[in-house]
Amino acid sequence: MNRRKFMHTAVGGVGTLAAVESIAKDNSISFNKTNAASLKILATNWGFAGDADTFCTAAKKEGYDGAEYWWPKTVKDKDLLFAALKKHGLEVGFLCGSGLKDYSAHLDFFKKSIDAAVKSEVRPLYINCHSGRDHFNYDQNKAFIDYTSEASAQSGIPIYHETHRGRMLFAAHVTRNFIEKNPKLRLTLDISHWCNVHESLLEDQEETVKLALSRVGHIHARIGHAEGPQVNDPRAPEWESAVKAHLSWWDMVVERKIKNGEPITFLTEFGPPGYLPTVPFTNQPLADQWGINVFMMQLLRKRYSK
Repeated sequence: MNRRKFMHTAVGGVGTLAAVESIAKDNSISFNKTNAASLKILATNWGFAGDADTFCTAAKKEGYDGAEYWWPKTVKDKDLLFAALKKHGLEVGFLCGSGLKDYSAHLDFFKKSIDAAVKSEVRPLYINCHSGRDHFNYDQNKAFIDYTSEASAQSGIPIYHETHRGRMLFAAHVTRNFIEKNPKLRLTLDISHWCNVHESLLEDQEETVKLALSRVGHIHARIGHAEGPQVNDPRAPEWESAVKAHLSWWDMVVERKIKNGEPITFLTEFGPPGYLPTVPFTNQPLADQWGINVFMMQLLRKRYSK
């Protein structure tokens, strides 16, 4: 059996289902679970080798409700994506952002992406933003919040800003400042980044984390740890404390959303090699990215659906 086949086999089947059962029951939630129709779990095409139709085929087969995609760069890419989503009956969340160094060019590109996404013929569940840069000043980054607040109000589409390294919300304490000064700011929570930035499970910033959780609209379900934004495999026992910490944060968001009758969306976002550790000199992944994300999807359904 070759390494790639071994990796795929080792993380699937009965072992995966047993792990889902074990983690879902452990530290079980105390609030009422939501109707399955209220919970939407999306797949990431990050690291997937294949076109939109192939990806959507695979996502639908696994039981995902939709996919999160970067706003397409070309009309051809957009048409292919929209056709695949329609064919497979999948919903979508769009991702908008820019990597440009110059502030004015960066903001201009961002605005054009947002404008296109809110006018899309396929209405997204939400728009998730990679907003600004960590080295832009406060007023420069605030411009991204102001623009999306207006775009969201006019379109009725929720627009969230991701807690992501390198972006304006790269750290917990920095995000707190933005939250306190911008009441319309809503977050995509990828708290794995903060674990990495602060080299902890944020035990010393509980109040700041609690404040951030109150503003979360969408969740990226990846497990981080003190030395990185992604554990090698969330089923491994050495990561139990990190898994429990992330579940407890997500629980608080889901509980609030259930009480308020708000939609609940997750993206399973364990990444490919680079994020996923590899064997030295080979670039062979130590685990199966797709299998881990499917495991996370099954766990979330088991934990939060009736």
